[in-house]
This record gives sequence, C-alpha cells and structure tokens, in this order.
Amino acid sequence: MDKMTALTMFVATAEYGGFSRAAEHLGKTPSAVTKGVTQLEVELGARLFERTTRRMALTEAGHVYLEGARQALMQLQVASEEVEQLQRELRGNLRIAASPAFGPAFLSRVCCRFMREHPQVRVEIELSESDLMDGTYDLALADGTTDLPGVIAQPLLENRLVLCASPAYIERRGAEVTHENYTEHDWLIFRHPLINRHFWWVARDGERIRVKQPVPRLASGNYDFLLACLVDGQGLQFAPNWSVAPYLARGELVEIKAELMREESALGPWIHVLYLPHRRSTRKVRVFIQYLREYLLTLGLNVAPASSPGGLSDAHTESAAHHE
Repeated sequence: MDKMTALTMFVATAEYGGFSRAAEHLGKTPSAVTKGVTQLEVELGARLFERTTRRMALTEAGHVYLEGARQALMQLQVASEEVEQLQRELRGNLRIAASPAFGPAFLSRVCCRFMREHPQVRVEIELSESDLMDGTYDLALADGTTDLPGVIAQPLLENRLVLCASPAYIERRGAEVTHENYTEHDWLIFRHPLINRHFWWVARDGERIRVKQPVPRLASGNYDFLLACLVDGQGLQFAPNWSVAPYLARGELVEIKAELMREESALGPWIHVLYLPHRRSTRKVRVFIQYLREYLLTLGLNVAPASSPGGLSDAHTESAAHHE
C-alpha cells in the first residue's frame, strides 16, 4: 500500500473515530483501513491509536502525526490542482475578503476583469472590517497590523496620505493651508478606533510636532461617504493616494501642497495581501494578485515589487494604512 493512501486512511480514522466509519467514508473495507494504519505504525515504530473494545483514541504520537499527515495531504491536493490547472483554464471558487474602502477604489475593477477573462471561476467578495483571515478565504486585502499567527503578508500598495479638495472648494475657500489658518478650513475627517481624534503629527521645519485636530465640518466612519462629499466640494481631507488617484487624474480633485502635511497613518504605510501558507502556490491566487498589481500600476501608484508566494515568510511586519 502506498504511503499517501495509508495517510488518508489514518486521517479518516482519526476524524471519524474508528476503522469502520473511516472505511465507509472512503469506500474501503475495514480490514484495508486497519492494514493501512498498522503499516504506518510499523514504519514509525510507535502506536498511533489506543484501541479498546469500546473506543479508540489517538496517542500522543498520534496527535503529533495527525497534524503532519493533514498538511501533507493538503499540500498534495494543492499540487494536484495546480498541475490540473496548468492544463486548462482557471476554474473553481475564489473567496476574497477586503476592507470596505478597497471595493470602489480598485477591487471592483480588478474583479470584473478577472471574471471576464476567467469565466469558469466563481468569485465571492466580502467587504468588511471583521476578521479577514478566518481560514475560509483564499486571500485578503488589509491594512492595520499583520502579525497574525501563520498568516503570510505580502506588501502590495503604498499608502501615502495626500491633502485633497475639489476645484469648487478651492475656488470658494482657497488652497492655502498653513499652521496658522488650518483650523479655519472645512475638514472632512475619517473616524477609526486606531486614529487619534484629538491631534495630528506633522512635520515643521524638519521637526516632528503635534497639532490640535481641527473641529470637522463632517466626520464619519464610512470612508466612501466622506469621499463623495470631498468630490462634491464640501471640504478638504487627508486621503490615501490610492483612493483619490482616479479623481486627481480626471481633475475632479486637486492635490494641495500645504505647509501643514500630516505624517503617515497610525495604521501603517502599506496595504498587504494576506493568505494562509497552504494557499501560497494556488494559481488563481497568484493570477488575481497579478491583476491587482497591473491595475494599480495603471493608476500611477507605488506598487511593491512582485514577490514569489513561495518565498514569503510569516507576517510580523508593519502593516498598511488607508484612510488617515
């Protein structure tokens, strides 16, 4: 009996609690499953199960071996899918989680292109601030901390803050923003639990100083709502460059070169692509990430150098920032 068949029988026996139920699930005879597990025990020189007339339970060695066996079978499945996909077009399911602001900014356009060019892939997008890596997603796009155990974080997109306003606002209120007059402007301010509501860090004459946050004309925890009001001319705002790049290109917004410029967000300077180690070599994940990179480059944004998923390390890096 080959090793992978024996491993499959062992994992099924552990999951279903006995040889008979494992055999039924695998379409094998109980004696065949027993033989497969016994073969592994002989090779290891250790018992994997404690067997009694009433029950069977994993031994300490069995618990250790079970995790390795599951990983081996999962890697084999992924490799098999990859070989199959090399011979044909992409197919199957692709589940993606992302922070809500990424959807209208760039993710929807990338997703539409991907679906047009790969019609056999069913895509599910979850736009939420909840846990993006609960184990059910193929990949996630996130800012904030990325020191999640066992999660790989690949830097994707720089998150530089720019000060923006519409031409209508500039005509009405002017584009001069200084340390002396900034509180007189109409500010649109994004609310987030990690962003201080009372002060900003800014650079002045080569010095890092703290200034009082102005009283906002409009504050909201919904970034797209603020962006619509920004384009409408209701105020000025420090915004991540990826969110306003198309509006700047069309002239709907203007970047203000002000004396008062904020430091990078407390959330960090990069947006990351996140995924679990066993999904790092999945072809549809690699293709989707490449589509992301290509589209973001067309916007003139600073995209991180491409990395081979197989060469990435676990995430313990500083994370991306969007918003403020």
